[in-house]
Amino acid sequence: MAAVSRAVVCQERDNRMTDKTNNSLTPVATQPGCLPVNQPRPSPVRVKLRRVNASLATPYPPDGESKVWWKRLKKALGTKSSDFVNASLLELQAAAHLPFGGISEVAMNAALALIEAAAPRNEIEGALAVQMACTHTAALSVLARFSGGGGSERRVVALASAAARLMRAYSGQVETLRRLRHGGDQHVRVEHIHINEGAQAVIGTVRAPDRRHEATTGVPSQDQQIDSDPKSIQSG
Repeated sequence: MAAVSRAVVCQERDNRMTDKTNNSLTPVATQPGCLPVNQPRPSPVRVKLRRVNASLATPYPPDGESKVWWKRLKKALGTKSSDFVNASLLELQAAAHLPFGGISEVAMNAALALIEAAAPRNEIEGALAVQMACTHTAALSVLARFSGGGGSERRVVALASAAARLMRAYSGQVETLRRLRHGGDQHVRVEHIHINEGAQAVIGTVRAPDRRHEATTGVPSQDQQIDSDPKSIQSG
């Protein structure tokens, strides 16, 4: 039995070593004496939509487990407030319209997956994650209007400008979320120059001379000059 167990462990270890590198954001767990084992992320929370009209639908749990589903929605949005969940679902519905169509259940579940991946910790981060999902959906909706050539030149320029603004807004929202969690990092670089007795120091940007220019023309290169009006300091 020991030999069989050892063979199975070695085979599993070889299989892990031949797997491709994990490039996902899924955390990797380690156990003493074992190689890292990928822990799959749970499936994101989903909703089913019962249409009321072309612009409104009632969300309900896809598996019928209402209490568990509602708790998962609260966790995904980083809140304990049912009102915040209801308001967020309505906002996502408003953004989850397909071009020239009604509410897209696929688009809404995709937005919920993006929000859950952001892992908001409170309502502020949850609201920002909802904005990120809506901005992303709006940007893709604008880009989808380029199908078939996009129309006239003026319309193409307007669509390109709108898409660029939306994508910049999305990048700004991602950066804002990062700053909320990690703070605004400011780096101050302080340098001290120590000059020994009898030595000299030059403060400024010194560029190396161009030897090829000097060899061909016989004139010293201008790169020998020192930028930024440097000051020479001599130690007494």
